[in-house]
Amino acid sequence: MTKLKKRLKQMLSHNAISEREWYFLVIALIMLLFLVWSGFLSFTNSYFSFENIVAIHRSILVWFIDLLVVSIPLIVLYVINFSKVKNQKLSEEVEELSQRIDLSIKLAEKISNGELDGIRHDDNRLSKTLVDLGENLKRNKEQEEVYNWIARGKEKISDILRSHNKVDELTDEVIRGIIDYCGGVQGTLYLLEQGKLENSATYAYNRKRYERQTISIGKGLIGEVAFEKQMIYRTEIPDDYFHITSGLLGDKKPRSLIIVPLLQEEELQGVVEVAFFANNLPKHVLELAEELSGIIGRTIYNLKINQKTANLLEESQQMTETLQRNEKQLQENAAEMLEAKEELEKSNQMLEGQIQEVEHAQKRLEALLTNASEFISIYNEEQQLLFESPSVKQILGYSQEDEITGMDPELLTPRGYKTINNLFQYLLETPGGEQSAQYTYLRKDGRKLFLETKGKNLLHDPAIKGIIFNTQDITERKRAEKEERMKSRMQSLSENSPDMIIRINTGGKLVYVNPKVSEFIGKSAVDLTKQRINDLDVDGRFIDYMKDSLKEIRSSLKQSINEVEIEGVDGTHIMEIKAIPEFNEERDLESILFVAHDMTDFKKIEQEIKEKNKKISDSINYAQRIQTAILPDTDLLQQFFPRSFIFYRPKDVVSGDFPWMFKKDNHFYVAAVDCTGHGVPGALLSFIGYFLMNNIVNASDDVTAAELLDMLHLDVRRTLRQDQEGANGRDGMDLALVKIDLESDELQFSGAHNPLYLLSEGELQEYKGTRKGIGGKPLLKKVEKDFENHVIKYKKGDQFFIFSDGLPDQVGGPKGRKFQSKRIRETLTEVPNQTMAHFERQFAEAFYDWMGEMKQVDDVLLIGIEL
Repeated sequence: MTKLKKRLKQMLSHNAISEREWYFLVIALIMLLFLVWSGFLSFTNSYFSFENIVAIHRSILVWFIDLLVVSIPLIVLYVINFSKVKNQKLSEEVEELSQRIDLSIKLAEKISNGELDGIRHDDNRLSKTLVDLGENLKRNKEQEEVYNWIARGKEKISDILRSHNKVDELTDEVIRGIIDYCGGVQGTLYLLEQGKLENSATYAYNRKRYERQTISIGKGLIGEVAFEKQMIYRTEIPDDYFHITSGLLGDKKPRSLIIVPLLQEEELQGVVEVAFFANNLPKHVLELAEELSGIIGRTIYNLKINQKTANLLEESQQMTETLQRNEKQLQENAAEMLEAKEELEKSNQMLEGQIQEVEHAQKRLEALLTNASEFISIYNEEQQLLFESPSVKQILGYSQEDEITGMDPELLTPRGYKTINNLFQYLLETPGGEQSAQYTYLRKDGRKLFLETKGKNLLHDPAIKGIIFNTQDITERKRAEKEERMKSRMQSLSENSPDMIIRINTGGKLVYVNPKVSEFIGKSAVDLTKQRINDLDVDGRFIDYMKDSLKEIRSSLKQSINEVEIEGVDGTHIMEIKAIPEFNEERDLESILFVAHDMTDFKKIEQEIKEKNKKISDSINYAQRIQTAILPDTDLLQQFFPRSFIFYRPKDVVSGDFPWMFKKDNHFYVAAVDCTGHGVPGALLSFIGYFLMNNIVNASDDVTAAELLDMLHLDVRRTLRQDQEGANGRDGMDLALVKIDLESDELQFSGAHNPLYLLSEGELQEYKGTRKGIGGKPLLKKVEKDFENHVIKYKKGDQFFIFSDGLPDQVGGPKGRKFQSKRIRETLTEVPNQTMAHFERQFAEAFYDWMGEMKQVDDVLLIGIEL
């Protein structure tokens, strides 16, 4: 309103015309009024006078005409002022726009001239955009300067590295270059020598310092950098760390420190330490240090390799000169040896004939000893080996290069070693006596040999002077004896076996049958042996099976097993027949053994079990239909709560977990109940719990959630007679129960062990159940506490979840662990503001993915409702 008054005052202001114009306007207005008044006076036949003018103003028409005359100049004045104000406003806007353009031009000129510091902008978009552009250019310029600074530093250090070919000279120049370029005050370069860091170069205040020290890997900050192979940047320097002494500054501690490892492909070459007086180092200094780590490390590594190569080359040259000096001496010695050789050749020709005769005799003896089927050993009384024939290695399976003896304790079994010691002691105590012993020995390939040794004491014989042992390999003899025993044992087992055993050769002829075959067929074993398969007077199905098995085993060489129905002398039998191929030593098929086991009684029992299982399964399935019919499902729940679901997965056909819902007036009762056990026992308890809860709510006008659990607890005890003396039943149930009041937006919760999860505006709250179950034998001398009742004011869109322990207790995952309540909470809060349909799919996928190939351990029940 004030603004409107000011606008009208401005429009009616007389400043729109000059003072002279205003003067003429007033005179014209007065003359016009007089003219109008004269007209009225002439109309009334009155003369012109002040009294008559006052008299005519008694008429409203005169006043109206006066007002109309006066308003004309005011209207003119308003129109002139309106035009002037509008033009003035446009002029001001043009001036303001011109100033902004000038300011923007100045900003653009500053930005183009590189004057980026301290620039400001007005609130217009063009200035702001120009300032943002300037800021971006400033940042880019700073980044470019940092990049150029790092590049110049790398180039400077690289020039130093390229200009030296010795490590000692290189380290001094490198540490000086780093300190000069980075603004450091002191620096040290350590080289890795024989597993320790040795000081190679130290510089401070641009002067070389001669300080030699050795640091172990992992000790102190420098040793830690060498061990971790990572740069350390410290702005808090320990008090006991080094100080910098100067004539100008005195004894002063550095304020920042960087320690950089020198690496060649992750291999440590040394460490550089640089100290600064600055409190904080710019980021580009640290980046340069990281870049120099690999450059310096690679150069030091290459110089070390070059130094080693040069040293080896120098040693090679020295050796060449030595060899050249020795060559002259060798030539002189060769001439002398040539003369001696001619003399030796004459002597050798004379001895050659004699040596050949001895060699032939020795080779004959050696061949006899090497290829003998036994070996001879001679020991003295101290049990030290004096002689052993060469055949020992061939018999024991060792090569000529192996160092082995016939009675090596390391290759004897403990029992064999004891046997040999007993044999030696007996012979030692019996001069001229003889004794034999058998024992086991290990071949080179790990197989056992059976050896037999015959010993004789010939210590008194001057030609022998020892105890002689004659040893031979009896492994094949032992194997033959074992096979004979096994064959006899198998024969005995076969003769007394309750199964039919038939052996046929590859030509289809029977070579053996046991007595059970004779009983089954009704013919003696003598009459059946040597007959062919086709000649047998038995059920044709049995003959066809043996012929097919013979044909199949000839091609596959693998055993087979099948069930065949055969007609015998005492009726029809179901036989389980195994066809087993038998091979000779050359692994050729030699015969086929048929073992037929009578499965008739077993099949009858199996059939009876199948029939009983079918009856039990039919009963359980019928119980499942009854349980499914009375329990609420998702469709029933969604009739009252459209955004809800029930995730229900029984472990067996029927379940001990069950969902429960009851509506009374405007109150809804919903529960997730977990009865003791699962399967049929759990289902029986679920029926008890279901009907008891219905009766309690029906019989009560208004019962809270906690009161319902208190009454259910007592009713379960009475129903299962757990309150009677001598009762030992611990059956009962855990559950989570909610009561929903739709009129007051109130939610009541009470739980027996199990909790309630409430998801409101993305926040998850957990209400824990009372640590007490439903039912069970009362504990003497202990007062039971009542169930706790939680009253919650809910808002539209709040979601709550109740569940049994089958979901968190399910075992699975990569390590076979439980699903746990923590994973349920994570699933609910992982993605905010999700629908109940999403949670239903999410829990189903999460449960089956977690369970994987594992078995379900318990019934699973989860109920979710959005209010």
